[in-house]
Amino acid sequence: MDREGVGTVCLALPAATLDHPFGAHHDAYRVGGKMFAMVGEQGGISFKVSDIAYEVLTESGHARPAPYMARNKWVNLPRIDDWPDDELAEHLTIAHGIVAARLTRKARTALGLR
Repeated sequence: MDREGVGTVCLALPAATLDHPFGAHHDAYRVGGKMFAMVGEQGGISFKVSDIAYEVLTESGHARPAPYMARNKWVNLPRIDDWPDDELAEHLTIAHGIVAARLTRKARTALGLR
């Protein structure tokens, strides 16, 4: 998967949006104003994971703690193509769900989320 493919997956998720808070060289994907994934122009990607997935992925070496975001259980892949497309798409979908679930009930309702 490439940067464009990540965008296709992320923007297909309910109420997902794209912005560039760190400049055009980083794509930040959000739901309800909260970021769930970010991809850079050099081919790296960071995204939110569950506590258990964070431990498994970082301890196994499949991902590394995301710079500045690790305390919030974000992982980083230096290269997007380090994982199969379907596996990365699944992780991005889960990241979206984790972040969406933490929104207020009012925000979820306004966005058409359960």
